[in-house]
Amino acid sequence: MSARYRLWYWPDLQGRGEFVRLALEAAGIGYDDCARQHGAEALLDDMERHAAARGPFAPPYLELDGMVIAQVANILLYLGDQHHIGGATIADRLWLNQLQLTIADVVAEAHNVHHPLDGNAYYEDQQDAALIAAAAFREDRIPKFLGYFERAAKANPGEWLIGDRWSYGDTSLFQLVEGLRYMFPKRMAAIEGAYPAVLRIHDQVAALPGIRAYLESDRRIAFNEQGIFRHYPELDAAGDERA
Repeated sequence: MSARYRLWYWPDLQGRGEFVRLALEAAGIGYDDCARQHGAEALLDDMERHAAARGPFAPPYLELDGMVIAQVANILLYLGDQHHIGGATIADRLWLNQLQLTIADVVAEAHNVHHPLDGNAYYEDQQDAALIAAAAFREDRIPKFLGYFERAAKANPGEWLIGDRWSYGDTSLFQLVEGLRYMFPKRMAAIEGAYPAVLRIHDQVAALPGIRAYLESDRRIAFNEQGIFRHYPELDAAGDERA
């Protein structure tokens, strides 16, 4: 494939765009991170350019040869097929997409922890509600989701989520663990040992040459309090603080 992918996402955030970046970096697939090169206004202009056609609802989206692909799971399904980083059979392709969509569910719930009332309002204006949402997410939802991914990892006889090599599902699971560790360091330190298969995959992804180089580069944007995974110390605790 001669043309380079054009990835569009907000220039100062990991956010949902990072799930796409990690797969591209791990596979050594060439791409231009367009808004990082040209700015947020260029992203808005490009979205407007696509508004009348088959355009994206929101970033991230990928462009190649006039085609626009949006939604993280949809992008990764396409990359998996084109670059052999997905499932080899229809059953594997659908299973991996199912796992990716479940990761999208966790990501949405994580965002709703710090914006439980209004996604457009400031965190400080809904902090009391966020304290309640964070307790429920820490105690109930994180273990439920990680337990599901632990069972998924153990269902494969190999060392990865499917087959005998890494897939985009593994790089996405890596990012999920990274994000939860940043957002809830106390809670994750207390419980993550219960999910050894998830942690094994996380560590294996971190050791992939493409990922290792990316993590050491300035292309990896640091987590911050403008993204999905935000660390507000008052929202974190090792155990159940609701009793």
